[in-house]
Amino acid sequence: MKGDLFSSRHMAQPAVAPGMTVENAKCLRYTVNGEMLARQGAMIAYRGNLQFERKGQGVGGMLKRAVTGEGLPLMAVRGQGEAWFAHEAQNCFIVEVEPGDEFTVNGRNVLCFDATLSYRIATVKGAGITGGGLFNSVFTGQGELGLICEGNPLVIPVSPQYPVYVDTDAIVGWTAGLQTSLHRSQSIGSMLRGGSGEAVQLALQGEGYVVVRPSEATPQKAGQH
Repeated sequence: MKGDLFSSRHMAQPAVAPGMTVENAKCLRYTVNGEMLARQGAMIAYRGNLQFERKGQGVGGMLKRAVTGEGLPLMAVRGQGEAWFAHEAQNCFIVEVEPGDEFTVNGRNVLCFDATLSYRIATVKGAGITGGGLFNSVFTGQGELGLICEGNPLVIPVSPQYPVYVDTDAIVGWTAGLQTSLHRSQSIGSMLRGGSGEAVQLALQGEGYVVVRPSEATPQKAGQH
């Protein structure tokens, strides 16, 4: 067979090492030798001797997910082989988490990760229980975390002199060392006149980085179009 479809641009490349690699902008490839974790339903192809098993979150995890709306429906992938993961043609990228690091990320942006990483669901400090999407997954340990994002993510440095204010529907995640709070950038008078649509943001202060996506649409809103 000939044609652009069969060119190296589209062809799966041979694995060079175990673990996670970016196959292309919309897909991650994981060379499994043991176990890894991925969001349920994200596997698009595999080869080798692999088993896929739904991973429970325990009673505590189920209760948190029911209350917060935040949770990671995960599956464990075990064996030896290669698997490719994607979700709704969103862009893929990899974060390396090292000992002592802590990366807070919205569960909707998680694609797959090393079994050496652990995560917990936490309330965004300063946000209370107001609004949706203010509960996130906090990853610690050592390993790689595969994320997805609608469009190309934007990484913004945060410093004590320059805090960053992010729309709560656009935020993907942020690094350790940042303090969060809700920030109101709209006056009561403006709200009474109909508002700008940008009434409340998540304020991040300290030293670190925040990752945002070029979209404010929630998954529910996006699905309506």
